[in-house]
Amino acid sequence: MDPISQGTVGAAFAQSTANKNNIIKIGIIGFLAGLAPDLDVFIRSSTDPMLSLEYHRQFTHSLFFIPFGALIVTLVIFPLVKKSLSLKTVYVASFFGYTTHGFLDACTSYGTLLFWPFSNERVTWNNISVVDPIFTIPVLVLVATAIITRKLLFSFFAIGWMTFYLLLGFVQYERAFLVANDLANSRGHTPERLTLKPSFGNLILWKSIYQYEENFHVDAIRTALSSTWCLGESIRMFDYQYHLPNLDIDSQQRKDIERFRWFSQDYLGFDYEKSLVTDVRYSMVPNQIAPMWGLVIDVQKSKNEHAIWWTSRTLEQSQLDMFKDMLIGKTCSNSF
Repeated sequence: MDPISQGTVGAAFAQSTANKNNIIKIGIIGFLAGLAPDLDVFIRSSTDPMLSLEYHRQFTHSLFFIPFGALIVTLVIFPLVKKSLSLKTVYVASFFGYTTHGFLDACTSYGTLLFWPFSNERVTWNNISVVDPIFTIPVLVLVATAIITRKLLFSFFAIGWMTFYLLLGFVQYERAFLVANDLANSRGHTPERLTLKPSFGNLILWKSIYQYEENFHVDAIRTALSSTWCLGESIRMFDYQYHLPNLDIDSQQRKDIERFRWFSQDYLGFDYEKSLVTDVRYSMVPNQIAPMWGLVIDVQKSKNEHAIWWTSRTLEQSQLDMFKDMLIGKTCSNSF
């Protein structure tokens, strides 16, 4: 999730180990420890566009690395607070703060190598958006209140709110899943695989992506008091022979595509206009396929040249209006 959410959640859990005399320092340690796993963003290359994708949310986010990550945070912070806090106290706060990060990231759809080095699977529970103010703001307020009042009760209230909201996300996912499956069946489709991800900042509007034969179908599912849907688009699954028949099988660009396939959990499409291999899971509007990122492929490149990483996160006013209408249910239907 975003840095503010990660730091605040880390602070809340660290505060649960504090007392009224050290709650401020423990909260700060937890906040920093909650941010620490994302230092992996500095693992990047100017020539290899996939390196940062491979290593972000990798070993620093795994359960295996938590004791070591907490130790690194402790060794950095302890010299600054050793006059008032013991080494054990700093380590425990760092451990609690660091632990939250991987679990919270696994709740999103981006993917986290939670079980590295024993598994290379990107864990995605899809029960919260990567940015969700409805989740974060109450936690932030409660953590701040705990610091101001020096009462740990507010830290536990924060943990309670997190738990409730994340569990609600699982409930909403299951509701959306049933509707998405029914929608596919209404088209005469039996999904070979189906996944959903919450749209930006809420647990009401979901993006549904399912595979049927050679195509991905994308729709928006709205789960409020009743469930409705906004019909979307479809795109052919990426296939070398169909989309890039002239791409050298031994080229670096092909290797980059396979690395991207792993990252995207094999939800790959192709944009002919941009010669772009896309991640179908992500778009600004949940019933659209318009890509947010992908790999630009040039079959004229030499065998050893990398593909070019492309991103577009511009939200046009028309898209924003469409998103708002879907969120309030203005453009969605409950009839097949």
